[in-house]
Amino acid sequence: MVRTAPLGAGWSNWAGNQRGSANAILRPGSPTEVAEAVRSVAADGGRIRVTGSGHSFTAVALADDRRMDLSDLDTMVSVDVAHRLVTVPAGMTLHALNGLLARHGLALPNLGDIDAQTVAGAISTGTHGTGAGYGCLSTFVEAITVVTGTGEVLRCSADEHPDVLAAARVSLGALGVLVEVTLRCVDAFVLRAHERPAELADVLGELPELIGRHDHVEFYWFPYTSRVQVKANDRVPANDRPLSRWRGWVDDDFLSNRVFAGACRLGRAVPALAPGISAVSARALTERQYTGRSDRVFCTPRRVRFVEMEYGLPREALPEALAALQRIVDGLPFKVLFPVEVRFTAADDIWLSHGYGRDNAYIAVHQYVGMPYEPYFRAFEQVAAGLGGRPHWGKLHYRDAASLATAYPRFADFQAVRDRLDPDRVFTNAHLNHVLGV
Repeated sequence: MVRTAPLGAGWSNWAGNQRGSANAILRPGSPTEVAEAVRSVAADGGRIRVTGSGHSFTAVALADDRRMDLSDLDTMVSVDVAHRLVTVPAGMTLHALNGLLARHGLALPNLGDIDAQTVAGAISTGTHGTGAGYGCLSTFVEAITVVTGTGEVLRCSADEHPDVLAAARVSLGALGVLVEVTLRCVDAFVLRAHERPAELADVLGELPELIGRHDHVEFYWFPYTSRVQVKANDRVPANDRPLSRWRGWVDDDFLSNRVFAGACRLGRAVPALAPGISAVSARALTERQYTGRSDRVFCTPRRVRFVEMEYGLPREALPEALAALQRIVDGLPFKVLFPVEVRFTAADDIWLSHGYGRDNAYIAVHQYVGMPYEPYFRAFEQVAAGLGGRPHWGKLHYRDAASLATAYPRFADFQAVRDRLDPDRVFTNAHLNHVLGV
């Protein structure tokens, strides 16, 4: 029997910009209980949204009826070291998954810079890292088990229901409840990180060579300056240059979180100081090199709250988009306190992936909580959409279904699978009605 938890004080996401109260909170303990809950809610004409760790900035997980929490879901963990395959509960966090893999001498080939998301949440929104040879995390998915809107439990792989797999690897939770995910891994590896300050013009001038020279590369542009911080991660055979605990605390905790949080609060209180704060931040991050376990290099603590929009663009459009973004920032009636993040991914074949059919450059714009952001984000979105950009499904954007249908060649195919798996729209909310249609 599905356990119904007390409603409590309501739900909010990590950034605090999405808040809501469900009518009930469902905590199933098994896939069978998930199916029972779905059939019961569907019979009542109700709706379910599954919430993970709350790391989406959109209302994708906001429940206006029943909210399902998968933290109690018990499915068997299976680790096949010989074939480098792992099957885990969809509600497991990436942090827990990384620890599990490390204990078996395995790792995910790539990660983003946050590991707090659940596996289901990360793949359902197209979460990605950076690296010209790597797609989003959903490209590592070999199979899934999903409970559909009719309460059917489907095991999907290249051999079973391949069209559902193609749709469900990035699905916004619109096709059903993911209960189990099988991921293809690699042998555990060590990364050497090289972080260095540079001039934006120099980085753009050498960008094809830079991307091709490193396994993973990204950079951060500091608004109101010409400065960037470049981070390149490369696979190396030995962890022979680990970051000292002291240096790690100073750089990643004290400077990047505590000092930066104080600078943001100051900039929010006195906006005229923002350009100076950005310039000082750009200068404060000095060059460093170190080695470490892959997930510990990829992922860093993020304790300064912000809101974010991110667009995947055809890689060749990046210089034009950044030039337009600089003009936007300079012309805003308020100041921007966060740097702009630029990353790169390879093309994939997942229907609603931002990287479907093309190599991408990603531009992520942020704003500190409590600061105005909508004019900034809307202005950038207008530029990005005009360059063929696709918004990250878990980050703020203002596109609707009609607009997004033109950005994704397989949008209609996704809708056909959705009509089949969730004909009564058990798994919808106002946000999904807006971005996918009713």
